[in-house]
Amino acid sequence: ATITPDRMLPCSAALIQNNVSASNAWGYDLSAACSGFLFALESGAALIESRRSNKVVVIGSDTMSSILDYEDRNTCILFGDGAGAVLLEASDKYGIIDSELKTDGSGGEYLKMDGGGSLNPATHGTVENKLHYVFQDGKTVFKHAVKGMADVSFEITQRNKLSGKDIDLFIPHQANKRIIDATAKKLGLDDSQVMVNIDKYANTTAATIPICISEAAENNLLKLGDNVILSTFGAGFTWGATYIKWGIPPNA
Repeated sequence: ATITPDRMLPCSAALIQNNVSASNAWGYDLSAACSGFLFALESGAALIESRRSNKVVVIGSDTMSSILDYEDRNTCILFGDGAGAVLLEASDKYGIIDSELKTDGSGGEYLKMDGGGSLNPATHGTVENKLHYVFQDGKTVFKHAVKGMADVSFEITQRNKLSGKDIDLFIPHQANKRIIDATAKKLGLDDSQVMVNIDKYANTTAATIPICISEAAENNLLKLGDNVILSTFGAGFTWGATYIKWGIPPNA
């Protein structure tokens, strides 16, 4: 999952497949902005569940510095560069239990990059008009993100009969601390149940959640059988939540 591939083609998945010599693997890129990792996780899980694949690597990676206008301090200070990955395989007891993903294309104008696609290919004019940089209507995005992340996270916990005390760790997309706090409040969580590292890496788009998962595992914040909720919101608008039963013992 990425919105900042090295090239338009070949896809980043093909480059990675070659670099790691995964000769038996096939792959593709998925673009859903900050929601990309959760959307890709859903795709990977479906391949496992359908028995089309035994093991699936899901990657979230973005180099946001390549599409930011550093004269636009309202936007450029929010983002960072990063990458993270997880390996999926079948399990009878653990893994992805449930998910809810949503898209509302009417929000597309509030967080976008107009240049670089087939509609506005690169020209002197698109460069001069800064169409190859991210544009964000911050207030509108914030309003939708607070409601979207909170509502979908609450929906998935209610559907699986989870209360706040049942959630061992909440791993939200690291876009804005106020959005994270609002979602945690709706779920009835205290600070010890919420993974936050936005202060270290900023918003790394598709990479925020896998980076959080990696840090949580490295710091022994996750135990075998823990109830984990992942939640995200991104351009599109796209958003969603995933319920995971953690399947890896500490220090494994």
